[in-house]
Amino acid sequence: MLNTPTALRGMVTAPHHSASEAGLRVLRDGGNAVEAMVAAAAAIAVVYPHMNAVGGDGFWLIAEPGKAPVGIDAAGQSAALATPEYYKAQGLDGIPARGPNAALTVGGTIGGWAEALAYGGGTMPLERLLEDAIYHAQNGVPVTQGQQDLTQEKLDELRDVPGFAETYLFDGVVPKTRQVLKQLALGNTLARLAEVGLNDMFDGLTAQHNARYLEAVGSPLRLADFKAYRAKQVLPLQVSIGAGTLFNMPPPTQGISSLMILALFDRLRVTQGDSFDHIHGLVEATKQAFILRNAHVTDLEFMDVDPNDWLDSAFLDTLADNIDVKQAMEWPQPTKPGDTIWMGAIDSEGRSVSFIQSIYWEYGSGVVVPETGVLFQNRGHGFTLEEGHPNILAPGKRPFHTLNPAMAQLNDGRTMVYGNMGGEGQPQTQAAVFSRYAMFDQPLQQAVTAPRWLLGRTWGENSTTLKLENRFEPELIQALKDAGHVVDMVEPFISIMGHAGAVVRHASGVLEGATDPRSDGGVSSY
Repeated sequence: MLNTPTALRGMVTAPHHSASEAGLRVLRDGGNAVEAMVAAAAAIAVVYPHMNAVGGDGFWLIAEPGKAPVGIDAAGQSAALATPEYYKAQGLDGIPARGPNAALTVGGTIGGWAEALAYGGGTMPLERLLEDAIYHAQNGVPVTQGQQDLTQEKLDELRDVPGFAETYLFDGVVPKTRQVLKQLALGNTLARLAEVGLNDMFDGLTAQHNARYLEAVGSPLRLADFKAYRAKQVLPLQVSIGAGTLFNMPPPTQGISSLMILALFDRLRVTQGDSFDHIHGLVEATKQAFILRNAHVTDLEFMDVDPNDWLDSAFLDTLADNIDVKQAMEWPQPTKPGDTIWMGAIDSEGRSVSFIQSIYWEYGSGVVVPETGVLFQNRGHGFTLEEGHPNILAPGKRPFHTLNPAMAQLNDGRTMVYGNMGGEGQPQTQAAVFSRYAMFDQPLQQAVTAPRWLLGRTWGENSTTLKLENRFEPELIQALKDAGHVVDMVEPFISIMGHAGAVVRHASGVLEGATDPRSDGGVSSY
């Protein structure tokens, strides 16, 4: 049996050990889970730059003891200049994935940090919360194998993007594992934010530097776009299943899909984990959820349907009737890529945080502002220029987000925060981890480590097949093929399956946590 760490006073899990340790140090010094998560978020933006950055977006679920969970939407809106006409005038029939024209949305995550701190209270100064991140940026961090591999893989499309090579290459060469990457400009920016406040990212000298450079290299973002940005508290979506109540974020995230998959699967009454019924049932539930997601989900202010209607019990019953428990539904549907980190924290008082931060693709747009060291996301690449599409580009609009942090309050008094990176795979891996742990009573670390599947893709070439890690039993693989699934086998512990994690607080106050062996992560607790 795989070991699952336990503790009483506090726990943080992250896909890089330096981030979980930054959060734990805050807990040890008397901070709460929200403050710990800000420290972890700042740290991981430095130590895992290929997966996230302070120029990306973020989403929070926070549960205070005795209170209903709240959500924080820290997604940045598109530039006022960003219209289909703007791109078509440049001879483009779509939004580029890399370069200045891909940097068309404000990076909102730091605004989310500020909103979370305002909600969660706490007394620690920003200087203390950003201390580890500043240290890592100024003194350097060892390059991970994942960073080396992904930088090399994407080098041809990134090397000539403004600011990229100067920041992430060593004299034009991809840094190797255990070489030390310093990000001095980013360290100075974080030190300035610690001194003058996080809003400097949107209405201060930091914003001015970023806006000036972005305009100079050809991005549609302007200083007015940064000044117009606000993170906001939102009401999480929720649904009740046999095990308890699940919570996730509303649009523009795909949180609705994560809830629907588990609610539909719950209606299939599967009794054995890692069986054909388990894997097939979740894959087919995913298809039902993704059909609605792809047709409708975008910025909630631009949607013509209410996602809460999809969580109505009668509607879910009808949708579940569409699932053939023996035969695979014909697929494909369009896929959604993404690169992200998920982290969780619970403190000694039971305050629980599920957090996700992203730049969309690895290294986002690739654009790095030399004066600030800020890497900007390419989340706007998720917009379309297609007239009539729900996710058509418009000024001041937030694009569809694969990001969705998850939380559950189980019937026996346990609180679970869980999530993962991986675009299309996020709701699928959430379903795998939650169902194994909360529905089939597998140990938490085993639920994360066990072989996973992916319908569609996380990043890379377009693919709509069902990918299975080759650790599944041959009989199960054959049964899925016989049921009509188009199966591709992939290597064990491969990163395309995402980097998952979870923290659980039992009614007794005992904490347990898990991290993904597919990442460079760790669980830190005391």
